[in-house]
Amino acid sequence: MADPEPPTANDSAATTMDPTQTQVDGTAAKLNNLTFKFWPPTQRTRGAVLKRLLETLSSESVLSKRYGMIPEEEASALAKLIEEDAFSAAGASFFTGDDGIEILQVYSREISKRMLDTAKARAAAVSDSAPSGSAE
Repeated sequence: MADPEPPTANDSAATTMDPTQTQVDGTAAKLNNLTFKFWPPTQRTRGAVLKRLLETLSSESVLSKRYGMIPEEEASALAKLIEEDAFSAAGASFFTGDDGIEILQVYSREISKRMLDTAKARAAAVSDSAPSGSAE
């Protein structure tokens, strides 16, 4: 009489499911349905942007070394204006139904552009209003 063949790996996989594999499969299924949405940014993110703008404008930074430091109270108002304008400009951009990454990039570029323009304009205004060093 012949001995029955021992079960193969394929036979055991078909008859018993590994609980770890079941958990991995379940997690993978959940991740396949997971989506990230980048726009609009949360209020917390916008607050962090404002804080960073304020720091850049009112404390020592590459920008302030070149164009001058802005007093904190004035910098706070300017930072808020810069962020709100950039948010509006980015929101007005039209991008078809994706996750919002393109709009977020527009928002970031607008903040950088507006911050630089603000620093340049303020530096020019300060130098124009400063009394001339030569009296004739």
